[in-house]
Amino acid sequence: MTKVKSNSESRSEDVEGPDGGWGWVLLAALFVSTSLVFGLMRSLGVFFVEFVQYFEESSQAVSWISSTGLAAQQFFSPLGAALCNAYNARLVVMTGGFLAGLGLILASQATCLAHLYLTMGVISGLGWGLVFTPMVATVMANFTRRRTLALGLAFSSIGLSSFAFNPLFQLLVEMYTWRGALLILGGLSFNIVACGALIRPKKRSEAPAKVDPDSRSSCVAQLQRVSSYLELSLLCERPYVTYTLAISLLNAGYFVPYFHLVAHSRQAGFSEYQAAFVMSAAGATDILGRVVSGWFADLRHFRLIHLLSFWTALAGVFIMLLPVSSLSGSYVALVAISLLYGFCSGALTSLAFAVVPLIVGVERMMGALGLLQLIESGAGLLGTPLSGLLKDITGNYMASFMVVGSFPILGTLTMATLPHFFSCTDPPPPQRRSLDDKDKGLNSELEQMNSLPSDTSSRSAE
Repeated sequence: MTKVKSNSESRSEDVEGPDGGWGWVLLAALFVSTSLVFGLMRSLGVFFVEFVQYFEESSQAVSWISSTGLAAQQFFSPLGAALCNAYNARLVVMTGGFLAGLGLILASQATCLAHLYLTMGVISGLGWGLVFTPMVATVMANFTRRRTLALGLAFSSIGLSSFAFNPLFQLLVEMYTWRGALLILGGLSFNIVACGALIRPKKRSEAPAKVDPDSRSSCVAQLQRVSSYLELSLLCERPYVTYTLAISLLNAGYFVPYFHLVAHSRQAGFSEYQAAFVMSAAGATDILGRVVSGWFADLRHFRLIHLLSFWTALAGVFIMLLPVSSLSGSYVALVAISLLYGFCSGALTSLAFAVVPLIVGVERMMGALGLLQLIESGAGLLGTPLSGLLKDITGNYMASFMVVGSFPILGTLTMATLPHFFSCTDPPPPQRRSLDDKDKGLNSELEQMNSLPSDTSSRSAE
């Protein structure tokens, strides 16, 4: 029986996707693109202090720049997923890379915060939304047994870039001011275009449905097709909605240290480079956390959802401990807690994406990732400004980190309400009926309904 089960499981995994090949090239492309999306986004805390001083605005007002970019990236992710399902992932990613670089270049010419909201927030955020989800889904489709490890290796670029970008950005700001630094970052972001060019367009596996011209042009048929591209049916499934709520709560506090920890460190009395090194230290353990977590998760000793819950809860605890560690003025204590937070935040990232195919299935993975990014964008939009508001009210970041650190813990409690959460094995993912199968089923039902009156009328005539 065990041999039969192992053979069936291996066959199912082979059906889902290969384990490498060109996927390693795509993994390298995801490595570079994520470093230029989230690695850059995490390092914007260096510009935070410069913007506050230059524009003479409050911390809350400046925080909306990074929050707008993060929210736009997540809000436009369903658009990127739908365009990939409808057209070509390569073209979508290349377009996103161009918009990401264009937004940063235009931001270098900003004269007020509104310009930064539009350029760094909306334009670059739109580009990031068209890049991240298609690249992640493409890599996940090319790996099966090593999927979590592949994501961990690819996402390790975020920690590596966070480690390198913070001192680099500080140096660029000192040499070229913040305008010149943003101009250079815009040029770097154009490398995403080359990463997108490595994606091989795949042929459609589903044959085009044979429908009448009248039904094809109808509004109902078009809405059904758009809904299938966006995977809107997932919003009616409890496991996916519950998991999305949990990730949204995590997202509300996850990015706050990367935007406000530098400012908190400088307020605690540490120098500019000491404050930048705190984030670099967190980025270093972030790399280790992603790789170790991906390797350990693929050993299958524990369920992915259980590992994700464990790392999420720890991340929330260490966020709350960040301001406590600096109360005594000990730089070593602050660095130690930052190291622990960096490890936990890196460990949970690849797991958060690897759990999605287990809940919705591989076929709906692209749309599920897009909708997940869209829904959690609201939490990402409010998390950093809430932290800035609490800082403006209290005068320090103690309440800010305490409040936002509670959100990942609430996310862990929400995950515990998932069906079969306390089971030792993963439930089988739901299977989606294709749009063509639905059309065929609907046509057969209509034929049966139309045949009934003719049968009854013929019988009554007899």
